[in-house]
Amino acid sequence: MSFFIEFLEFLKERKKYWLFPIIIVLFLFGALIVLGEGTVIAPFIYTIF
Repeated sequence: MSFFIEFLEFLKERKKYWLFPIIIVLFLFGALIVLGEGTVIAPFIYTIF
């Protein structure tokens, strides 16, 4: 957890606010892959792509 806090402090200090949307999208895709791996909603996720 300290890595995320340190990374957020880095983004604030270096004014890299444009990275927030990229990180959020990558996190959402990762969560989609993990949740859709063996669940009932997997066929619906596969139809999106």
